[in-house]
Amino acid sequence: MSSTATTASHLTSLAALTPALTRNDVTLSVAARAAWQRVSSCSPPTGSARSFMVAFPDMQVLMDDLRLDGGSTQYHWTLVGTNTGPGGTGRRVRISGFEEWTIGEDGLIAASLGHFDEAEYARQLEHGVDS
Repeated sequence: MSSTATTASHLTSLAALTPALTRNDVTLSVAARAAWQRVSSCSPPTGSARSFMVAFPDMQVLMDDLRLDGGSTQYHWTLVGTNTGPGGTGRRVRISGFEEWTIGEDGLIAASLGHFDEAEYARQLEHGVDS
């Protein structure tokens, strides 16, 4: 599959997946699960992604960019929400980061490695985004 076709496919499918994250669809709806399966051979988001959904019930995930850089594909995002989940601080956060995807021979996401500024995230949890 060409990188142009792969990128177009990812953009179309992520258009369906990103709103599911914004709706805080912890179990991923049928539509979101189908969107994920169109772009990934990995299991749907679990672990840290799910913990963010619980910690930020009003979470919004914004798709900022999808970049192809040589052999790497990066999904850039911004998370906005208020930490009102169990044990939450009640502080509002806005953090940006990206998922670094390994694309398999089948053109699907074979692995995803997330990156964001953990120190800034911790600061915002304690003081809020505007301080």
